Amino acid sequence: MLRREIRYRIPGLVCLLSLCLVVGNAQQLLTLEECSRLALENNARMKNARLDLEGTQETRKEAFTKYFPSVSATGGAFASDNGMAEMILMPGLEMTLGKNGVMGGVTAVQPVFVGGQIWNSNKLAALAVEVSRYQMKQSEDEVLLTVEQYYWQNVSLQEKMKTIGIIESLVGNLYKDVETSVKAGVANRNELLQVQLKKNSVASDRLKVENNLRLSKMVLAQYIGVAEDDFLVRSYLQEPLPLPETYRVDPIAALPNTVGYKLLDKQVEASRLQYKLKVGQNLPSLGIGAGYMYHNILDTDHSFGMIFATVSIPITDWWGGSHAIRKQKLQLKAAEYTRQDSNEKLVLQMQKLWNELEEAYKQVKLSEESIATAEENVRLSTAYYQAGTETLSDLLDAQSLLQQSRDQYTDDYTSYLIKRTQYLQATGQ
Repeated sequence: MLRREIRYRIPGLVCLLSLCLVVGNAQQLLTLEECSRLALENNARMKNARLDLEGTQETRKEAFTKYFPSVSATGGAFASDNGMAEMILMPGLEMTLGKNGVMGGVTAVQPVFVGGQIWNSNKLAALAVEVSRYQMKQSEDEVLLTVEQYYWQNVSLQEKMKTIGIIESLVGNLYKDVETSVKAGVANRNELLQVQLKKNSVASDRLKVENNLRLSKMVLAQYIGVAEDDFLVRSYLQEPLPLPETYRVDPIAALPNTVGYKLLDKQVEASRLQYKLKVGQNLPSLGIGAGYMYHNILDTDHSFGMIFATVSIPITDWWGGSHAIRKQKLQLKAAEYTRQDSNEKLVLQMQKLWNELEEAYKQVKLSEESIATAEENVRLSTAYYQAGTETLSDLLDAQSLLQQSRDQYTDDYTSYLIKRTQYLQATGQ
């Protein structure tokens, strides 16, 4: 009885374990939003961008320390074969001093005026942090655009696989019909060979698309930092496309919202601060300090404290410094010209991308009409061929046109979505 129960339970346990393995190995179905999130977390470019931001933040903290006194400590010791001082106390009695000794001290100097160099250096360091944040946003946009391109490429290839399945079904049914007609003696074998060639062509198309799909998924997996076997891409071309007018904005009004515009502004501001720094380097500097010193040189311990002031006037540097200041002023003017020129190009880029977005949307609509026309053409060609009023070659051409129109629609659909993202990023939306 016990043996019988064991026999009955073993298949149940096997089924349960098999079910667990299937669930455990189930691939996650990823949407575009999920792929984008994973890319922002795992992509090497974003990791480097975050490190760059942390680096500029450390530089800013370093610049802030220049507001505080600079403290230094020095020390030394010496020993010599002859003393620093020799005295003859009386004939035959001499005294040597300073043959060895030690010295040391601690000083602290507080800068009072350095031509605004500390203030402007801190502003420049803070500006570098802002620039790094904008550059990280720029990297984020580029990563998101790239992952979307890879994602829709994968979706497009999946849709083309579906199209190949439809064509294979049509050609397979046609092959059966022609084979039956050949056996019945109402069709010649040449027609069956034509259909066989078409089957081979479709099989070749499937092989190419399968290889491209596998490679596309590998590229996407590497970009988002997920193992290739752990996910699938969700295909949803059936959703209606939003109108381009939903996203349209005035280019001039949108310009200040773009990352490119903000970076150009920061570049001019950085040039202005560098000009002020160059001026400050050629101004006098003033500092005050205090220190504590100790020495034992003449065989006597001696220590003392002191306060002092330092003034530095770069007299010989004024000649060369004036040219350096003039050069920096020219670079500031060049940065302003570059900003104006680049802003005009940004506006032109927005208009260009809008035109491409409109064109892509219209192309999708034309492709939809082409599919409807191609499907009707296949239906009529099939009926006419069966009625004997159309050749087999015409029917095969109609099926090829259906495949081409469906593939073209897939390409146009995904192209529109990518153009939309490019336009949204370019207009700062």
